[in-house]
Amino acid sequence: MISKAVPVESKFDGLKWLVVVLVVAAGVVGNSVFSDQSLFYRAVALIVLALLAGFVALNTAKGRSFFSLFKEAKTEIRKVVWPTRQETLQTTLMVVVVVLIVGLLLWGLDSLLGWFVSGVIG
Repeated sequence: MISKAVPVESKFDGLKWLVVVLVVAAGVVGNSVFSDQSLFYRAVALIVLALLAGFVALNTAKGRSFFSLFKEAKTEIRKVVWPTRQETLQTTLMVVVVVLIVGLLLWGLDSLLGWFVSGVIG
Protein backbone atom coordinates (compact mmCIF):
# COMPACT_ATOMS: atom_id res chain seq x y z
CA MET A 1 0.00 0.00 0.00
CA ILE A 2 1.34 3.40 -0.96
CA SER A 3 1.53 5.85 1.88
CA LYS A 4 0.96 9.45 0.82
CA ALA A 5 1.34 12.60 2.79
CA VAL A 6 -1.93 14.42 3.26
CA PRO A 7 -1.60 18.13 2.46
CA VAL A 8 -1.93 20.19 5.60
CA GLU A 9 -4.35 23.06 5.32
CA SER A 10 -2.91 26.45 6.04
CA LYS A 11 -4.80 28.95 8.15
CA PHE A 12 -4.76 31.22 5.10
CA ASP A 13 -6.53 28.71 2.81
CA GLY A 14 -9.92 30.30 3.49
CA LEU A 15 -8.52 33.70 2.62
CA LYS A 16 -6.99 32.32 -0.57
CA TRP A 17 -10.33 30.82 -1.63
CA LEU A 18 -11.97 34.16 -0.93
CA VAL A 19 -9.41 35.81 -3.23
CA VAL A 20 -10.19 33.20 -5.92
CA VAL A 21 -13.93 33.92 -5.64
CA LEU A 22 -13.32 37.67 -5.77
CA VAL A 23 -11.07 37.37 -8.82
CA VAL A 24 -13.65 35.24 -10.64
CA ALA A 25 -16.42 37.66 -9.65
CA ALA A 26 -14.29 40.57 -10.88
CA GLY A 27 -13.91 38.79 -14.21
CA VAL A 28 -17.65 38.22 -14.56
CA VAL A 29 -18.60 41.75 -13.53
CA GLY A 30 -15.76 43.31 -15.54
CA ASN A 31 -16.79 41.41 -18.66
CA SER A 32 -20.33 42.72 -18.24
CA VAL A 33 -19.32 46.30 -17.42
CA PHE A 34 -16.83 46.54 -20.28
CA SER A 35 -19.08 44.85 -22.85
CA ASP A 36 -18.59 47.83 -25.18
CA GLN A 37 -14.84 47.13 -25.37
CA SER A 38 -13.21 44.87 -27.92
CA LEU A 39 -13.80 41.15 -27.46
CA PHE A 40 -10.05 40.54 -27.77
CA TYR A 41 -9.22 42.75 -24.79
CA ARG A 42 -11.97 41.24 -22.67
CA ALA A 43 -10.80 37.72 -23.56
CA VAL A 44 -7.20 38.58 -22.66
CA ALA A 45 -8.34 40.07 -19.36
CA LEU A 46 -10.44 36.99 -18.57
CA ILE A 47 -7.51 34.69 -19.38
CA VAL A 48 -5.20 36.69 -17.11
CA LEU A 49 -7.78 36.63 -14.30
CA ALA A 50 -8.34 32.89 -14.77
CA LEU A 51 -4.59 32.25 -14.57
CA LEU A 52 -4.37 34.40 -11.43
CA ALA A 53 -7.31 32.57 -9.82
CA GLY A 54 -5.82 29.21 -10.79
CA PHE A 55 -2.43 30.15 -9.35
CA VAL A 56 -3.96 31.21 -6.05
CA ALA A 57 -6.19 28.10 -5.93
CA LEU A 58 -3.22 25.80 -6.57
CA ASN A 59 -1.49 27.28 -3.54
CA THR A 60 -4.16 25.87 -1.22
CA ALA A 61 -4.20 22.36 0.24
CA LYS A 62 -7.15 21.31 -1.92
CA GLY A 63 -5.52 22.85 -4.98
CA ARG A 64 -2.30 20.92 -4.38
CA SER A 65 -4.21 17.68 -3.90
CA PHE A 66 -6.17 18.33 -7.12
CA PHE A 67 -2.94 18.97 -9.03
CA SER A 68 -1.46 15.77 -7.57
CA LEU A 69 -4.56 13.84 -8.66
CA PHE A 70 -4.24 15.35 -12.14
CA LYS A 71 -0.60 14.26 -12.43
CA GLU A 72 -1.45 10.73 -11.24
CA ALA A 73 -4.30 10.52 -13.76
CA LYS A 74 -1.92 11.48 -16.57
CA THR A 75 0.46 8.74 -15.43
CA GLU A 76 -2.35 6.18 -15.38
CA ILE A 77 -3.52 7.20 -18.86
CA ARG A 78 -0.04 6.47 -20.20
CA LYS A 79 -0.33 2.92 -18.79
CA VAL A 80 -3.56 2.17 -20.67
CA VAL A 81 -3.27 -0.25 -23.57
CA TRP A 82 -5.50 1.30 -26.20
CA PRO A 83 -7.21 -0.97 -28.77
CA THR A 84 -6.05 -0.96 -32.36
CA ARG A 85 -8.22 0.42 -35.13
CA GLN A 86 -9.19 -3.11 -36.20
CA GLU A 87 -10.17 -4.12 -32.64
CA THR A 88 -12.26 -0.97 -32.28
CA LEU A 89 -13.99 -1.58 -35.62
CA GLN A 90 -14.74 -5.23 -34.77
CA THR A 91 -16.11 -4.37 -31.34
CA THR A 92 -18.26 -1.58 -32.79
CA LEU A 93 -19.67 -3.91 -35.44
CA MET A 94 -20.47 -6.53 -32.80
CA VAL A 95 -22.31 -3.95 -30.71
CA VAL A 96 -24.28 -2.70 -33.74
CA VAL A 97 -25.29 -6.26 -34.72
CA VAL A 98 -26.38 -7.14 -31.17
CA VAL A 99 -28.37 -3.90 -30.89
CA LEU A 100 -30.11 -4.64 -34.20
CA ILE A 101 -30.93 -8.22 -33.15
CA VAL A 102 -32.30 -7.15 -29.77
CA GLY A 103 -34.23 -4.33 -31.44
CA LEU A 104 -35.83 -6.77 -33.89
CA LEU A 105 -36.67 -9.19 -31.06
CA LEU A 106 -38.30 -6.41 -29.03
CA TRP A 107 -40.20 -5.17 -32.09
CA GLY A 108 -41.45 -8.69 -32.76
CA LEU A 109 -42.45 -9.21 -29.13
CA ASP A 110 -44.22 -5.85 -29.06
CA SER A 111 -46.08 -6.66 -32.28
CA LEU A 112 -47.06 -10.10 -31.00
CA LEU A 113 -48.29 -8.74 -27.66
CA GLY A 114 -50.12 -5.89 -29.42
CA TRP A 115 -51.84 -8.39 -31.72
CA PHE A 116 -52.73 -10.59 -28.74
CA VAL A 117 -54.15 -7.70 -26.67
CA SER A 118 -56.21 -6.35 -29.59
CA GLY A 119 -57.56 -9.87 -30.14
CA VAL A 120 -58.57 -10.12 -26.49
CA ILE A 121 -60.05 -6.61 -26.29
CA GLY A 122 -61.83 -7.01 -29.61
